[in-house]
Amino acid sequence: MKNIIKLFVVVLVAGFSMSIQAQTQKIGHINFQELMSVMPGQEEINKALEAHVSGLEAQLQTMQSEYETKITDYQAAQATMSEIIRQTKEKEIMDLQQRIEAFNQQAQQEIQNKQVELTNPLIKKAQEAISEVAKENGFTYIINGNEQIILYAGGTDILPLVKKKLGLQ
Repeated sequence: MKNIIKLFVVVLVAGFSMSIQAQTQKIGHINFQELMSVMPGQEEINKALEAHVSGLEAQLQTMQSEYETKITDYQAAQATMSEIIRQTKEKEIMDLQQRIEAFNQQAQQEIQNKQVELTNPLIKKAQEAISEVAKENGFTYIINGNEQIILYAGGTDILPLVKKKLGLQ
């Protein structure tokens, strides 16, 4: 009986201390996308990314023009071509089409990589500011408030504090 009472007291005390600990946790939230949209440097990132995309688009356009020229030439001369020349021209056209498709896929991947490369320093700066604000204000957790999976955000929005930390309006 004494052991049961002791066990009951231990469970009660443990539950009480966990309840107090849960009540002392401070939760904040921030709309990270909104923060990123007001961070200085976004315009330069966008210009650099657009320049990179333009170069890739120019190369793709050159390849497309070559493809269209080959199709036009093939169609114009098809009736007078020997079988071996016709097969060779068709293979050239198919090879070029495959190269265009491969280039397009590689370009998409390269654009994504370039965007990550350009935005990582800005993201790191924002994350550091969030960490500093969280530590300075005693937050246990910071939740990205623009995630749709959050049904309730009862914490404190720290966006104004982070903007202040970064010297933004």
